[in-house]
This record gives sequence, C-alpha cells and structure tokens, in this order.
Amino acid sequence: MASAFSHAIAAVAIGEISFIGRVDWKFWLLGMFCAIVPDADAIGFAIGIPYESLFGHRGYTHSLLFALLLALAVVYFFYGEEKPGTSRWLARGGFLFAATASHAVVDAMTTGGLGVAFFSPFDTTRYFFPFRPIKVSPIGIGSFFSEWGVRVIKSELVWVWLPSFVVIGVAGLIKRLFTR
Repeated sequence: MASAFSHAIAAVAIGEISFIGRVDWKFWLLGMFCAIVPDADAIGFAIGIPYESLFGHRGYTHSLLFALLLALAVVYFFYGEEKPGTSRWLARGGFLFAATASHAVVDAMTTGGLGVAFFSPFDTTRYFFPFRPIKVSPIGIGSFFSEWGVRVIKSELVWVWLPSFVVIGVAGLIKRLFTR
C-alpha cells in the first residue's frame, strides 16, 4: 500500500479538478477520508483474515463497488441537504467515488502485495498495473519510521505528490483564468 499521506494528497488533486465551485473544509476532509478508508481492511491482519480473502487487504474495500457505495453513503449522510440527482449532488458523489477509487489505483502501482481486487466481489482476481514505481509502504506506524519508510516517501514524492501538485497547480490556474 501507499501511505495515507499520499492517498490524501491524491484526493486533493482530484478535488481540484472536480470544478465543483465553492467547497468547504468538509468537502476536503471527506475526500481525504474516502481516499484513506480502504486501508481499514489492514485490521484483518490482526484478526486473522487471510490476505487473499475477499475481505483481506486490498480486497473488497479496494473495489470499485466499495468506492461507489462509500461515495453514496457519504453524500447521503454529509450532504443530505442536496437533492439526489442534481448536478451538485452528482459532482460531490463523483468526487468522493474518484477519491475512494484513487486508493486502489495508487496501490496497483506499488511494488508489493498480492494486487488489488478492483472488481470484487464479482471477480476476486487481484491486479497490478504494468508500471509499478511506488515502493510499497510498511504496515504499522513503527515500521514507517525506518529506512524502508524513507524509501517509500521518496518514491511517493516523485510518483504521487509531484503529479498531484502539478494537477493542483494547473487546475488552480485554469480556475483563475475562467473566473475572471
């Protein structure tokens, strides 16, 4: 897996290109939450769920179906004032779906693990992308602050943070040009 920090910054980049308009802190926090929450499945290691299980690490919670269901639930509970089906409701849901799904996309570019079950529960095959430049992050905070963790951060800075900042900068420039 990539670190929670990198999943969060990817969500911010996605939020910047969503062009929803005025957004508040809730929008950003929910996007980062959705981008990080798929790794809650790592608790399975502690309670004996096998890695390759449907509910193992990078299984169901990394699927596109999970991303859709989480996005719908978050929009329902946190943006209940929005009428379902309106353009703003769809834009918020689309952002939250993309933020959640970005987690699996980033993980599929890492150098370790068993792959990502994008199509779970319908197909439990685990996938990686052919291009896998991101060093896999250690699980656990203690292991993260080690030589391994430093290598992970270096690869994430190049392959997640730098592209995210470019996207954020370009989207911000485009927004400024079109809001004058």
